[in-house]
Amino acid sequence: MAKKVEEERPSMIDTFKEFKEGKNIDRTTLVSVLEESFRRVLANIYGSDENIDVIVNPDKGDFEIYRNRVVVADDEVVDENKEIALSEAQKIEEDYEEGEEVSERVDFAKFGRRAILNLRQTLASKILELEHDSLYNKYKDRVGEVISGEVYQVWKREVLLVDDENNELILPKSEQIPSDNYRKGENVRAIILRVDNDNKNPKIILSRTSPIFLERLLEAEVPEINDGLISIKKIARMPGERAKIAVESFDDRIDPVGACVGVKGSRVHGIVRELCNENIDVINYTSNTKLFIQRALSPAKVSSIEINEEAHQADVYLKPEEVSLAIGRGGLNIKLASMLTEYTIDVFREISDAEEDEDIYLDEFADEIDQWVIDSIKSIGLDTAKQVLKAPREMLIEKADLEEETVDRLLEILSAEFED
Repeated sequence: MAKKVEEERPSMIDTFKEFKEGKNIDRTTLVSVLEESFRRVLANIYGSDENIDVIVNPDKGDFEIYRNRVVVADDEVVDENKEIALSEAQKIEEDYEEGEEVSERVDFAKFGRRAILNLRQTLASKILELEHDSLYNKYKDRVGEVISGEVYQVWKREVLLVDDENNELILPKSEQIPSDNYRKGENVRAIILRVDNDNKNPKIILSRTSPIFLERLLEAEVPEINDGLISIKKIARMPGERAKIAVESFDDRIDPVGACVGVKGSRVHGIVRELCNENIDVINYTSNTKLFIQRALSPAKVSSIEINEEAHQADVYLKPEEVSLAIGRGGLNIKLASMLTEYTIDVFREISDAEEDEDIYLDEFADEIDQWVIDSIKSIGLDTAKQVLKAPREMLIEKADLEEETVDRLLEILSAEFED
């Protein structure tokens, strides 16, 4: 039995060393955790820990436990945990008398392997709780900061990174730039999007697609932004493809667009590379809605704009050769312009006075075009043939929710009516 006790005790000292060396916990906290863990296990054994003294020295991996009991007459012991019979006390020291307190050292190992296992589990649980609290406190006030982490594991739905203290950071698939490619061991920059703490189990969620990530990268590259001379008013992003940024200068001598772009694009080159060659358009912000929408649709040149402020709707008219520029490849330019201005933007081709003279209601084409197609077009506010012909093909497909072939056939039929 003595041999078993000797085998148990070193394992407990190893436990202390393991927690001391493996966890980033200060000495005071570690001592408190060890004492609390001992008390919790001893309370289960004795029924109470009120009369227990625990002395821990984590530097040496050593500990001492004392149980304090009051000496009472042999036949008056009511609570064996807090009272000791006179005859038992005198076996410890002969001069003990009734009413005195006996402080007796407790050999924890004598409680056996189960008690030691219980202690280890209690310690592990408490240390884990402390680690979670420490991680949450470290990151809860850092939302919006750019952080660099090392790729530890790549999964289908997320990438696991670790910071310089080996804390886990999560970059979900939805927050990754589509063309990002991650390899274990490489460093990745992202923004701290949020800190979840469900069931006191913190998760640090990162993002590379958030507009704030682009904003922080700009702040790092453009000193005038940090100095407060230039303000980033709005950002719209299609991650990895294109972004539009509206900036404003508080100093008339500073061109905010030029300052952000830099000489020959020097200030945005690094950002473009970081964002997987995401094209960045920088425009001057203005509170004039029409002018802001016009600038947002750059490089297209707008002829006129009709605004419905209540509905946040804008009808933009352009020359035929400008329409494709306004819409952009895959509708990207108009989508970003709408995101930036917070207006629903519809673009229309300008037509000459001669073209405007005659028009035909769509219902008159019922013998050539299916009624459900006519109804779909009319549902987006287009009632006549020339209104449809003025509208961009991409808009008809998206807003009327029609197949490309259906729209092409529709345009063919309507165009033929005016060819003569």
